[in-house]
Amino acid sequence: MPDVTCVRCGQTRAGFERPPFPGAIGARIVAEVCQSCWGDWLKQQTMLINHYGLNVRDQRAKEFLYGELEKFLFTSAPQS
Repeated sequence: MPDVTCVRCGQTRAGFERPPFPGAIGARIVAEVCQSCWGDWLKQQTMLINHYGLNVRDQRAKEFLYGELEKFLFTSAPQS
């Protein structure tokens, strides 16, 4: 796996072999996010789904989660 300098944590860590999503967002995650921060997102996503009782098949829920993913991974991230 290639290393990536993560935009969320600022560390150079293991990246992805292939995108976790198709399209531009998947390519951006591969280029800019480490696996550790991706794992943090998966925990956050689970919390959001449970807290709001989201049906992940619903288009509005998907749009909400994509928006939260972008905020979580790409804006004002804590530096460790």
